[in-house]
Amino acid sequence: MIHVPPPLPRSPARSLYPTADVRVRFLGTGTSHGIPVIGCACPVCTSPHPHNRRLRSSILIETGERRVVVDTTPEFRLQALAAGLQTLDAVLFTHAHADHIFGLDDVRIFNWRTKQPMPIYGSPDTLATVRRSFGYVFEDGPEGGGKPKLDVIPVTGPFEVAGLHVTPLEVLHGQLAVTAFRVRERPGGAEFAYATDCNYIAPETLAQLQGLDLLILDALGKNRHPTHFSLEQAIEVARELAPRRTLFTHISHGLEHEETNATLPDGMSLAHDGLVVEL
Repeated sequence: MIHVPPPLPRSPARSLYPTADVRVRFLGTGTSHGIPVIGCACPVCTSPHPHNRRLRSSILIETGERRVVVDTTPEFRLQALAAGLQTLDAVLFTHAHADHIFGLDDVRIFNWRTKQPMPIYGSPDTLATVRRSFGYVFEDGPEGGGKPKLDVIPVTGPFEVAGLHVTPLEVLHGQLAVTAFRVRERPGGAEFAYATDCNYIAPETLAQLQGLDLLILDALGKNRHPTHFSLEQAIEVARELAPRRTLFTHISHGLEHEETNATLPDGMSLAHDGLVVEL
């Protein structure tokens, strides 16, 4: 059974966290298989602990009354329901692997409500793959039950969206360039970065990830992997960057939530689905 965290009580007209500059909600923290993995009887996949149930990795960023999602996973509809999401201003894409884009069709409901296309941001390569993967969206043809209306915006440098200042930063997922995002609400305000699906961050990019209030970083599991940081490698990166807090995401069934957190250095922990961080 898919675990869906209970929806947050919320009004579309006001934030739950009016004193915070930015809120980050983890819509999902799992690897591409999701946790539990189909057909797996390992201790994590069969665990009754809700933090060991992980939908595919995505976050919701809220500032005031405006909301932005990073990646639309195959469970995007379930994640939106769990978060009580009623409005959405934009989507940012880290890359175009299936576990990060295949829920895009479900932005249709926001088109219907606003009568406006949904802005989607990503690198030119990522957006080219989105266009191929969702060819029906960009072709003339019968609407049927409707199709999403998208405003495709290539990202080549810092940009503003929904009251947020966003700096895209390239990290490597094996040989694939993935976009990490450094985000702040206003000059001098709290800043966080989201770097999922990576196993290498170049020195010039590490320099741009200094001075964070929150670092959200890929940490797949215990063993080294050709396209993801292991937990040990992720800890090393976090120590080098020294943010005020680090949360690990894109987690496999190789890491049990409570046992792993008990071993982590101060200021570092595994994120979990439904976790909300106020900055």
